[in-house]
Amino acid sequence: MMATLIEKIWFQQHPAGELLKPLLWPLSKLFGLISCRRRQQYQRGDKTAYHAPVPVVVVGNITAGGNGKTPVVVWLVEQLQARGLKPGVVSRGYGGKAPHYPFQVDVETSTAEAGDEPVLIRRRTGAPVAVSPKRAEAVKLLLEQDVDVIITDDGLQHYALERDIEIVVIDGLRRFGNQQLIPLGPLRESCERLSEVDFLICNGGEAQSGEAQMQLQPSELINLATGERKPVEELTEVVAMAGIGHPPRFFNTLNMLGVTPVVCQPFADHQAFSEQELKQLARQGQHLVMTEKDAVKCHTFAQPNWWYLPVDAVLPQPEAEGIINRIIEVKEEYGSSSA
Repeated sequence: MMATLIEKIWFQQHPAGELLKPLLWPLSKLFGLISCRRRQQYQRGDKTAYHAPVPVVVVGNITAGGNGKTPVVVWLVEQLQARGLKPGVVSRGYGGKAPHYPFQVDVETSTAEAGDEPVLIRRRTGAPVAVSPKRAEAVKLLLEQDVDVIITDDGLQHYALERDIEIVVIDGLRRFGNQQLIPLGPLRESCERLSEVDFLICNGGEAQSGEAQMQLQPSELINLATGERKPVEELTEVVAMAGIGHPPRFFNTLNMLGVTPVVCQPFADHQAFSEQELKQLARQGQHLVMTEKDAVKCHTFAQPNWWYLPVDAVLPQPEAEGIINRIIEVKEEYGSSSA
């Protein structure tokens, strides 16, 4: 309930925002001062940032919540792999508790250990993935795997790790809400920060000047228990669930595919699911349909009528080539400097 109210204050101009403003505004100013001071400490060299011997590409955002970063990370990894590179991915591992850090994700790693996104990325791409609250430690672990490019899933504000390219993903529908800093608004940094990054990607909605328009293209449903594939429109009495940063995005995708779920059940981002909880939810229809991010948490107890809907990031060719070519250019610069 509280999370829903906060979302409404941030993005829908809920009247409670004005009532809470006297309390939230000072906290928002304090948040801004602390984050700005911290960044300046790294810029001045008061704090030391780790510089990797290979290119580091950050995929992040300036707002709290899900913006579509993970599909962009998957897209980048697959694009670079197709060109013969060996990218690795680092993440904080939010929502997981590994037995130690840094921790390398493998095919047996659970989301309880590494978090949802790292497990999804590893299973989808096969690329080396490592997690650690100190991302530099994760990078060093991946360097032992001979990776030649590092992609960091989130971490735009993690200035302890130097980066060569910054990509910001923007929610094209919600944008930046009331454009206030946390907790009064959704911003981790001010919108002025966008002028400093290398690439802006707009997920859905309508791209503005300087932004690459991205769409999330769904493919066929995949059965969690059997791996069977099926067009989504073939299912009837669908119960939809989504434990992502903005669940309505998933429900809207199903609607656009011609599916009107009998139940749309949102969950908190990174929420752990119990077998009994989801079995009970599924009984309200014939099929339970979830996001790929949810599915990585449910494989061990999946039922025959549970499905997930994979999505792929799709960008216009000129913008896509511009991003990939820039990464390759930076990699070549690293190669020449070490020659």
